Amino acid sequence: MNVKNQKLSFKEKVGYSLGDTASHFVWDMVGFWLLFFYTDVYGISAAAAGTIMLVARFWDMAIDPIIGIVSDRTNSRWGKFRPYILFGALPYAVLAILTFTTPNFGETGKIIYAGLTYVLLMTAYASINLPYSALGAVMTADTNERAGLNTYRFIAGFSGQFVVTGLALTLANFFGNGNKAQGFQYTVFLFAALSLVFFFITFKTTRERVQPPKAQKNSLKEDVHNLFNNQAWIILAIVGIVSFIMFAMQNAAIAYYFKYYLGKEDNVQLFNVVGTVALIVALPLSKPLAKRFGNKNVFIGSSLISGVFFILIYLAGVHDMITIYVLNIIAKMAYAPAVPLLWTMIADSADYGEWKSGRRSTGLYFSAAVFAQKAGWGIGAAIAGWILTLSQFVPNVVQSNTAITGIKLLVSVIPGLLYMSCAIFMIFYKIDKKTTDLMKIDLDKKREND
Repeated sequence: MNVKNQKLSFKEKVGYSLGDTASHFVWDMVGFWLLFFYTDVYGISAAAAGTIMLVARFWDMAIDPIIGIVSDRTNSRWGKFRPYILFGALPYAVLAILTFTTPNFGETGKIIYAGLTYVLLMTAYASINLPYSALGAVMTADTNERAGLNTYRFIAGFSGQFVVTGLALTLANFFGNGNKAQGFQYTVFLFAALSLVFFFITFKTTRERVQPPKAQKNSLKEDVHNLFNNQAWIILAIVGIVSFIMFAMQNAAIAYYFKYYLGKEDNVQLFNVVGTVALIVALPLSKPLAKRFGNKNVFIGSSLISGVFFILIYLAGVHDMITIYVLNIIAKMAYAPAVPLLWTMIADSADYGEWKSGRRSTGLYFSAAVFAQKAGWGIGAAIAGWILTLSQFVPNVVQSNTAITGIKLLVSVIPGLLYMSCAIFMIFYKIDKKTTDLMKIDLDKKREND
């Protein structure tokens, strides 16, 4: 198929983007509220909760490449990746509800139930989100169109985050009427139902266009060899690990920061909403900035600037609420353009692999990248739980100075330094604008003759 001048319609971009809204309903419930839910609602220790989240992530990481490999080899009337969105939506929704359900077990039973449901939820999430992410790379072959598509995706995704971070506690209080466990369960039920609808829209409105070369033979060994010889992908995987440690750590700790340091537990929703709005407002800058300065340079600048402003949050006192909000807004706006560019660069690295080897394995590239990111997410969430424990954190009591210091570090200095370090790794990323233009010309010619 000729994909040389392929442009995506507004309808297809919006339809695709709703899949990320559906994904964020669970991803952000887990990222922002699950650790808090486990410790302050279900009654599991912070150390046990952090360990559960780490173990689940390692399991999740183990199945990611399998899903990528299988989806690359899937051939159906709906394509390689769209069937997983259609058939994975229901298990995803059901397991989300079960994860935020609190059966009346003993301490050991609670830990086993939490671990089992979380592992299964992450399995369902991977089975639908990995093919969804890879789908964006085969809808168009144009890197600028991909940047635009990913901008739509993350505007919709962060809109989902806006709902989860801004309304989850309010909805839980409304549905629970004093029963927090029931409130969380009913809230997730609502999000799960909306996810089913959004995933179906994504399935119906999208099409797969970029196909592997017809002469490409099935060789997993060769695909894996090419992946680990692709320096650009390796760098992006490292950046994914580090940045997602930062995201997970900060997201998991923010509820504790407001409850125990600022003494304004209910304000965490407004804080999250304002931060998400800042992200959404700045996301459209991604494509024009990338066109002018290149994906790599924008990502480096974004990492450095946002990291500095996250670190400065540590200096804010209990009564410096406006300062905390302003620093967070600037930090979020600074790193927003880099969010869609990371996924655009992963797609470019898959093109680079095809350009160099003559083989295309989009699902493997995305699953391996997500594997790395989830490793970071699991490590970050676990570190948050462990640092809380080492800082002598005790749920639902006035915290010691040591515990407060640990909480403050988790939302400011540690994630800020981690995100700034991503800039160092990106210096070695070699796919610049000149390379992407040359790749597109060569690959378009090959596809026209395929």
